[in-house]
Amino acid sequence: MKWLALILLTLAPTLALGQDDPLPSWNDGPSKQSIIDFVTKVTTEGSEGFVPKYDRIAVFDNDGTLWCEAPLPLQVDYILSELKRRAPNEPKLADNEMVKAALSGDFAKLLAGKHHDGLMEILALTHSGMTTDQYDQNVRNWIKTFKDKRFGYNLPGMTYQPMQELLKYLRANGFQTFIVSGGGADFMRVFSHRIYGIPPNQVIGSNSLTKFEMIDGKPTLTKTMEQAFVDDKTGKPVGIWQFIGRKPIACFGNSDGDQAMLEYTTIANKYPSFGLLVHHTDAEREYAYDKHPPASGTLITALEVAPKYGWTVVNMKDDWKTVFVGAK
Repeated sequence: MKWLALILLTLAPTLALGQDDPLPSWNDGPSKQSIIDFVTKVTTEGSEGFVPKYDRIAVFDNDGTLWCEAPLPLQVDYILSELKRRAPNEPKLADNEMVKAALSGDFAKLLAGKHHDGLMEILALTHSGMTTDQYDQNVRNWIKTFKDKRFGYNLPGMTYQPMQELLKYLRANGFQTFIVSGGGADFMRVFSHRIYGIPPNQVIGSNSLTKFEMIDGKPTLTKTMEQAFVDDKTGKPVGIWQFIGRKPIACFGNSDGDQAMLEYTTIANKYPSFGLLVHHTDAEREYAYDKHPPASGTLITALEVAPKYGWTVVNMKDDWKTVFVGAK
């Protein structure tokens, strides 16, 4: 029956690009075809590249890969929103030098020092010392008020339509989709299922210890900044192993911060593997950057090694018919 598998493998990409195009917001071309070819290869039973559903794991960076990270990562917008909300009623907070720097836009001061001490301080102020329920509600309140200053979209609208289609396409073909991001795990888990269809237990991000205690007879979890783990660069493969315990077969990113997990996914994998980089090249519909990003998302070394490892590099301007999901 090998002949049947070969026929199916040959015809499937053509069928997928017909009336039932799973990626309608992608322009036809090498990038789109590479995705469809890979999915066809690993899901065609009887083919040499077939991968059991159990091992069809795909990991996605969030900032700059699933949604816009310019001119500032959206979690920074949440931080600034929280500081603006609390400062008028909390004199001690308002007098904090790093809070003043954040509210005045002095990000150079926040990022000064080897460990970006100022940024870590305002992170602690807005992400710890409260229960997990309180934190969730704070993020939900921010989501209700968020509106991008340039495009005017709400939070779901700032996600990329082509990547939303890709997530659905992979899941329709038996993949488990995970977020693996330098952003806060607790932050992304508030909205990951509603916005991306990714449940909270499939979100891996930067995190720190949570403390359990009984308060007024109720079991309570309180967020701290103790033993912080940064899920970026070489931390991403570590986070994947700690939380998933298996190597992905597909990885999607947009920056040098994603290079390590792309390498982990595609080098010496026992299964066929796939790596993809989103290259921000569209200054009109989004932003154009690589070596000099507005705030984060430097893309230099990962772009250089992409041809060596066979990673697909998506040219946003040429490969995407549309960029954002838009107003919802």
